[in-house]
Amino acid sequence: MIIMKATVVAVVRERGRQIRADFAERELPDRIDPSHHGGRPAMLHLDLSTLAEPDRG
Repeated sequence: MIIMKATVVAVVRERGRQIRADFAERELPDRIDPSHHGGRPAMLHLDLSTLAEPDRG
């Protein structure tokens, strides 16, 4: 499962959490693999499974 950083940032901004969105933009890679980067998105209180990109292959 891969999640795009832009998706995470957009969701956090929609929640009105600008400082956390800025943090996500600075600290997260462009493509987030929850098995490797799960801790940081979890700090943003996101359900990563709902943000996963569809499998295209």
